[in-house]
Amino acid sequence: MAKNRHIELGLSDQEVLEMFETMLLARRIDERMWLLNRSGKIPFVISCQGQEAAQVGAAYALDREKDYVLPYYRDLGVVLAFGMTPKEIMLSGFAKAEDPNSGGRQMPGHFGKKKNRIVTGSSPVTTQVPHAVGVALAARMEGSDQVAFVTFGEGSSNQGDFHEGANFAGVHRLPVIFMCENNKYAISVPIDKQLACEKVSDRAAGYGMQGITIDGNDPLEVYKTVKEAAARCRNGEGPVLIETECNRLTPHSSDDDDRTYRSSDEMAKAKSQDPIILFGSYLKENGLMDNELEKEINDRIMEQVNEATDYAEEAPYASPEDALKHVYHEKA
Repeated sequence: MAKNRHIELGLSDQEVLEMFETMLLARRIDERMWLLNRSGKIPFVISCQGQEAAQVGAAYALDREKDYVLPYYRDLGVVLAFGMTPKEIMLSGFAKAEDPNSGGRQMPGHFGKKKNRIVTGSSPVTTQVPHAVGVALAARMEGSDQVAFVTFGEGSSNQGDFHEGANFAGVHRLPVIFMCENNKYAISVPIDKQLACEKVSDRAAGYGMQGITIDGNDPLEVYKTVKEAAARCRNGEGPVLIETECNRLTPHSSDDDDRTYRSSDEMAKAKSQDPIILFGSYLKENGLMDNELEKEINDRIMEQVNEATDYAEEAPYASPEDALKHVYHEKA
């Protein structure tokens, strides 16, 4: 990364350090979830590792006081940047009653927090795309300059919900940012067996919107691109499709073994592009962080992760009587 790129983007030294800390927080929470799963304490993990730069770079480019985000299951970095806490993430992992996403009734990765404008997602992949288009339509009808930001994997770009949502947004020039986190695998299916076109962003042309492919391992490039897309949306210039090329550094989930379809050489190359290592190097090269500060940040994060883990492990489970809560209308 070139010297002082963040200054050119209008980001202060403190802001980029906060971005790094949010990325590292997402990584450390994710790593803890894997340890808890492997020790039999939580049932399932679906990982963000390798995609933190795209998630945090994008979230920092949005207006976190008014924009809506509709994340997909890997978007730990997005929801942390939008105000979810490590404690809330851990409560979800342990499926405890205080889990803000679902009260302990849903799998991890189904994020939702109304007051932070994190819109609840459902398990069928890509359903969040037409939801985001609906949010953008509501903003248009209310005369608001809010932007709807929705994410998904490249596998989800093959689903009908993506194409229907993109078409409606394109026809009506709605303020939606579609961000595809292309980690090159739909579970075990490589991207060359998913797409007939070269890039996911090529699909934007069919819906009359701008399509861009960028390096998803670089949070500053993602920040710049999403910032420009948000300005375009607020100016009434219509939706944008952004494809962030990144790597999935773990199996698809805790129920997958990616050694059956990925070589050790491929994984070594992916790990050499670890966005946290790359961004940490940028901060050090620009004199914003040294090894001592990096340790201080990591220690502070681990204190949060440990506290969140202990709290969630001891918290009560939801009662059986709550199993159908929020499924049907409840009379006051």
